[in-house]
Amino acid sequence: MITVETVASLRDQIARFRQEGKRIAFVPTMGNLHNGHVRLMQEARRHAPVVVASIYVNPLQFGKGEDFDSYPRTPSHDKVALLSAGVDVLFKPPESEIYPRGKTAQTFVEVPALSDDLCGAFRPGHFRGVTTVVNRLFNLVTPDVAVFGKKDYQQWQLVRLMTADLGLPVEIIGVDTVREPDGLAMSSRNDYLSPTERKVAARLYEALGTLRDRHRDKGMMLETVEENAIMELRADGFRPDYVSVRRQQDLQKPGPDDRNLVALVAAWLGLTRLIDNIEFEINI
Repeated sequence: MITVETVASLRDQIARFRQEGKRIAFVPTMGNLHNGHVRLMQEARRHAPVVVASIYVNPLQFGKGEDFDSYPRTPSHDKVALLSAGVDVLFKPPESEIYPRGKTAQTFVEVPALSDDLCGAFRPGHFRGVTTVVNRLFNLVTPDVAVFGKKDYQQWQLVRLMTADLGLPVEIIGVDTVREPDGLAMSSRNDYLSPTERKVAARLYEALGTLRDRHRDKGMMLETVEENAIMELRADGFRPDYVSVRRQQDLQKPGPDDRNLVALVAAWLGLTRLIDNIEFEINI
């Protein structure tokens, strides 16, 4: 695995691959890698002979009082994960390479409306930071394919919209969430959970499954199943930001004829904010 830290070195390496006629798949990460990330890199390998991964903890997507300074940085562990996944190039830039004019002078890229909904309503500016850094990385890596996890469902959809709106020649692929044996979605922030909280955390996914079954199989109204899920999560010790059922394709509220839905949740457990989702289909 080749590790590069500067834009110039990255572009030199990408140019060599292009001269050889090779397609490039890209997986952007913030490090503290787990098996979910490895799964993304394995999927990337299915789509291109060259896999580039990045590790960059992006300050623009952290709001005031959020965990930028304490976000886990685990370079030795990450190297082992990247090697096991067969990554060809790791781009690990300092902030000066990503934002050479500084964060406050950076040109922003933002998807309107959806960026301020769901998680965006509780984390102002978060998704503007995400789409800004992803656009920047796309322009530096110039991948043919980019792979994202569906655990961050809203992020995946926003990147798809941004890529289409800007006419970027990148195919965006979503990969199903990788879970622990008890159903908890793998996440770097799971490390923040205390042992007691960790035992409770899997109930988040259970709540989504119950919501799905109540609406899909029992015909309960969406507003009712959402409200019930919130009350039950509170009873389990969570502090929900939201529970919402949306259309899969654009995360808009579903109409009576919509069949492909996704239930999304964001909830605090202690000091840790967890997100999850479950896709399902309504039979006609």
